[in-house]
Amino acid sequence: MTNVWFITGAARGMGVDLAKAALDAGHRVVATARDAAKVTAVLGDHENLLALSLDVTDAAASAAAVEAAVGRFGSIDVLVNNAGNFYAGYFEEISDEQFRKQMETNFFGPLNVTRAILPVMRRQRSGHVITITSAAGIIGQEFCAAYAASKFALEGWMESLQYDVQPYGIHTTIVEPGFFRTELLVEGASSIWPELSIDDSSERTTQTIAAWKSNGQQGGDPAKLGAALVTGVEQKAQLLLDQINAHRELSSSMALENA
Repeated sequence: MTNVWFITGAARGMGVDLAKAALDAGHRVVATARDAAKVTAVLGDHENLLALSLDVTDAAASAAAVEAAVGRFGSIDVLVNNAGNFYAGYFEEISDEQFRKQMETNFFGPLNVTRAILPVMRRQRSGHVITITSAAGIIGQEFCAAYAASKFALEGWMESLQYDVQPYGIHTTIVEPGFFRTELLVEGASSIWPELSIDDSSERTTQTIAAWKSNGQQGGDPAKLGAALVTGVEQKAQLLLDQINAHRELSSSMALENA
């Protein structure tokens, strides 16, 4: 049973490993990033891969990407909201503009993409929305005021979304990774340091940035997480199919006899 996966943030980090796992399992993959060429550079050319340029903060671009995906593969079965970045810093040192940009990418970005894809899934009466949040979406952490706020917002949205889409056969999953060895903390790629500075925090900020720059030492393996997600979705889809087949006769017997 193959699906069409739509994965955002697929040019680096966890998105790459997830796309590879889905392709290796025989699925068709729409992999997006701000620059589609970077997706192709890491994933190569593949008949089951459609690489698209997408800035998730652009609602019109999200709609266009979904149209292209359906035009190529005919459906979208699994959405993975993975694209995100990290505006690090203590609250008073994060500028208002930085805080708003954090919310635009990490919160409103997934909303844009999901809003564009849900009509496709509703027509199918099936689908699965997976959103990557973070342990910082459960427990606030030092130096993460903006990032944690964006992830907490995702948690509340996703927990409520499940009730909105269940009647249409659409399922939702929140994934809350801890520290995985991805490029999230690479300066200039996914991490942006605070624009402002206050005397009381300057020394702590310098020390914390130095500690966070020890990227590459995290214990989690993103490739294993990607494979686990693909396997989990496949198992869920097969379970639903088995349940339908097991109760097909019972379901069809519920019609009014004189109807």
